[in-house]
Amino acid sequence: MTPELLQQYSVLVQFLGKTLGPDYEIVLHDLNPDHKEIIAIANGHVSGRSIGSPLTDASLKMLIDKKYETDDFVCSYKGIAENGRLLRSSTMFIKDSSGKPAGLLCINFDDSRFIQLHDSLLSIIHPDEYLTASTVIRKSASSVPSEQAALQEPITENFSMDIPSLMQKIFTDATVSLSTPIDRLNQQEKKEIIEKLHKQGLFQLKGAISFVAGQFSCSAATIYRYLNELGS
Repeated sequence: MTPELLQQYSVLVQFLGKTLGPDYEIVLHDLNPDHKEIIAIANGHVSGRSIGSPLTDASLKMLIDKKYETDDFVCSYKGIAENGRLLRSSTMFIKDSSGKPAGLLCINFDDSRFIQLHDSLLSIIHPDEYLTASTVIRKSASSVPSEQAALQEPITENFSMDIPSLMQKIFTDATVSLSTPIDRLNQQEKKEIIEKLHKQGLFQLKGAISFVAGQFSCSAATIYRYLNELGS
């Protein structure tokens, strides 16, 4: 991201943070290949992150899928904070003159205070029997996807505090269903995991090759070879 863009969007982050209030976390990610990290943030208490925290798993996947080629932004997908609190997240792609992503402007909304106020108000004006029935109805309705949502793969975003934690999260998600221990996988099985990790954007992170090599107890050259064979 150029110094001019950095200055403009850094001011915008603080402006939006003040304007929208403490339940909205505003985040600016620089996509410079050397770091890909948060360079400006307002209301970081929402996710617990700060300047220097890495991209999220959802952001990495958007980039590897080249969502920026068809969309300028992605709105209202689910985020999960470190404390387990659900957030409503949106991301805008900041593009350079050639249309390539230079940064990400993200907004994460924590509506937990409003839900608490809603529930408190209902508890004052309605009997317990009504509240129990209403909760069941709301849960049933929310479990039925809309026609538009059913056509799209849902996005779930996890917020990691540092790159090692993010890499471990992506690797764990990719291998959690394995019935064979990591150290007993054959070459084809390892290649399939490497492909899955690539699609999740893991190899966009600095140090990912060495990390995966350590998980597989092999050399970095072996991981590079697998990626080359996959055309990655």
